[in-house]
Amino acid sequence: MVERLATTPFGGAQFSARNFALRAEMERRQERLRAGEGGNHTGKAEKWQLIRALTEAREAYGLSDRSITVLEALTSFHQERELDGSAPLIVFPSNVELSIRSRGMSPATLRRHLAALVEAGLIFRRDSANGKRFCRRDGSGQVESAFGFDLAPLALRADEIFSRAEAARAEAKRIARVRSEITLHLRDIAKTVEAALNESRAGDWIAYLERLQALSGRVPRQAEFVELEIRCDALIRLRAEVETAYLNSLTELEMSANESVFEHHIQNSNTDPNLELDGNEHNTPAPRMPEIAPERKSVGIGLKEFLKTCPQIADYARSGVKNWRDVVAAADLVRSMLGISPSAWAAARAAMGDISTAIVVAAILERAEDIRSPGGYLRDLTRKAEKGRFSVHPMLNALKG
Repeated sequence: MVERLATTPFGGAQFSARNFALRAEMERRQERLRAGEGGNHTGKAEKWQLIRALTEAREAYGLSDRSITVLEALTSFHQERELDGSAPLIVFPSNVELSIRSRGMSPATLRRHLAALVEAGLIFRRDSANGKRFCRRDGSGQVESAFGFDLAPLALRADEIFSRAEAARAEAKRIARVRSEITLHLRDIAKTVEAALNESRAGDWIAYLERLQALSGRVPRQAEFVELEIRCDALIRLRAEVETAYLNSLTELEMSANESVFEHHIQNSNTDPNLELDGNEHNTPAPRMPEIAPERKSVGIGLKEFLKTCPQIADYARSGVKNWRDVVAAADLVRSMLGISPSAWAAARAAMGDISTAIVVAAILERAEDIRSPGGYLRDLTRKAEKGRFSVHPMLNALKG
């Protein structure tokens, strides 16, 4: 690999084959843009929106927040709000002014972050023979030539930067959701074990507590999403074991007493066999299907109305709730957290149908603090549904009240 030294006011930075390849590719793109062959890629972007997007996507480019600060300072020397990468965009600030606009950064620190920006292919150095940054103007005051830092690569990579920023936001949202779920599991498992120990219930609670402590260490901020999911899955399994053990320690009298707390919200009624299509003004009855039809099936209630009544279920939908299928998937996750066994879940789905069962689980989640035995409670409702004496409507109306 052949290298050459490029002299600049911030020191001699090495230019490698990669630097030349990046510059050659940029020049080819500029030629295509000037020839009108850029297609959907205009090579233009509003500079502050672009800086904001790059801030969100900076990890993908190996940049620190201080590198972004230096780039922001450089773009501030370009007078226009829009960056047009179809031609060189050279800024030539003095050392002193660049330091001031970079929050007083020292020359050594500036050199380091400028090198990082060059290495990321977001700016190029355009050096004069003596390494100074300046411009030459013609008789009318127009710039004939300039030497400094070229911002054209930043503009040319705008589409890529915006795309990576969107991906970074989506990843941050996924991580925040899993972190929140981990926090909830840690809290609820600890409360259950604490209650069991205080009540001197039968069970290997110390072993559960030790397993919980092993999963309670602080998750590093830079932890990969996969690592977070592994911990979350382990907590879900532990929670199911702990809550099942707690439920098994309850006497029949305790279970009956606790289930009665929520029972007064549920009225016995004939099962409503009608499934309506959302937005169907005539409420045309439709037979229950073995599979969930995409987005359109419900049990006499619209999806939006249901989510207003049972908002917590949406927190457990991995990609948000867009249809009833998402509700059923989220309910399947929640039921394991509530200690509802797979057999109780399957029996309820057979008796009520997938959507009604998901609605019941969502309602139980809303009243989780009042129901000590969600699994037993669901089985009781399943028996009523099998006899045609259960409907989700009174339950949802009670939650609204």
